[in-house]
Amino acid sequence: MEIKPTLLILAAGMGSRYGGLKQLDGIGPNGETIMDYSVFDAIRCGFGKIVFVIRRDFEDDFRKLILSKYENKIKTEVVFQQIDKLPAGFTANPERVKPWGTNHAVLMAKDAIKEPFAVINADDFYGYDSFKVLSKALYDMIGTKNNYCMVGFHVGNTLSEGGTVSRGVCTTDEHHLLTSVEEHHGIQRVNNVVRFENPDGKTGEIDEYTVVSMNMWGFTPDYFDYSEKEFIEFLTNNKDSLKGEFYIPSMVNKLINNKTATVKVHETQSSWFGVTYSQDRENVVNNIKRLIEEGTYPESIQ
Repeated sequence: MEIKPTLLILAAGMGSRYGGLKQLDGIGPNGETIMDYSVFDAIRCGFGKIVFVIRRDFEDDFRKLILSKYENKIKTEVVFQQIDKLPAGFTANPERVKPWGTNHAVLMAKDAIKEPFAVINADDFYGYDSFKVLSKALYDMIGTKNNYCMVGFHVGNTLSEGGTVSRGVCTTDEHHLLTSVEEHHGIQRVNNVVRFENPDGKTGEIDEYTVVSMNMWGFTPDYFDYSEKEFIEFLTNNKDSLKGEFYIPSMVNKLINNKTATVKVHETQSSWFGVTYSQDRENVVNNIKRLIEEGTYPESIQ
């Protein structure tokens, strides 16, 4: 049987952001959500399964309002991110309400994924070209290990008209392998120049075509094993923390710095859309409309 890559969608924040009884905001002409477009792109780019990471407390609503739309279109599975889902010997601070971060969410899918897989956020619009680029890379990763990838966006394609954003600025070597991801804050376009202003007071300009990470990664299943070991170390140092989080970029940085794995950066021409600020919604709706008019998406993807 042909092996096809899996798409892992991090959606555990949906309940707190939108409310368990409320469906995701419709930004397409027929009420399509951002996540609907991601699933549509994944299907047409050759992914074989979608795994959703959610919170257990809105499972019924998620299955009824979200999962039902994808029946008979692609295989789906749901896994759960819970604060108390920790390795043996660890317990969470009873006062902690914050999830353990994006890489903890990835770990929740270990038993559901046995093939190369992509990781994306539920509420980010990545675009068709980015899925096409990632799908090709994941098919090339079948049967390998320790060789991962990410889709890099040009920072000028990831800005918000509503205010500043934070982005992981990527550094690569001559082979397009990732050497570091450095978080920059306060990024916005001012007088046609992209600028940043970090909390430490450091400011500067960023070239429009600088590659940044938008949390669109490609891994093979061995990544779960490394993450399990690192999460134990993280918990040893943060077991009583109320806010400490286990992030994907932190895990990736460790693996590339100790030469355990490599991460190939594949650039995309796609523009990222997201609702960082309330005024972003109109921009996302207009961009979807434009992409439909250009023929990138059909009028209805349901």
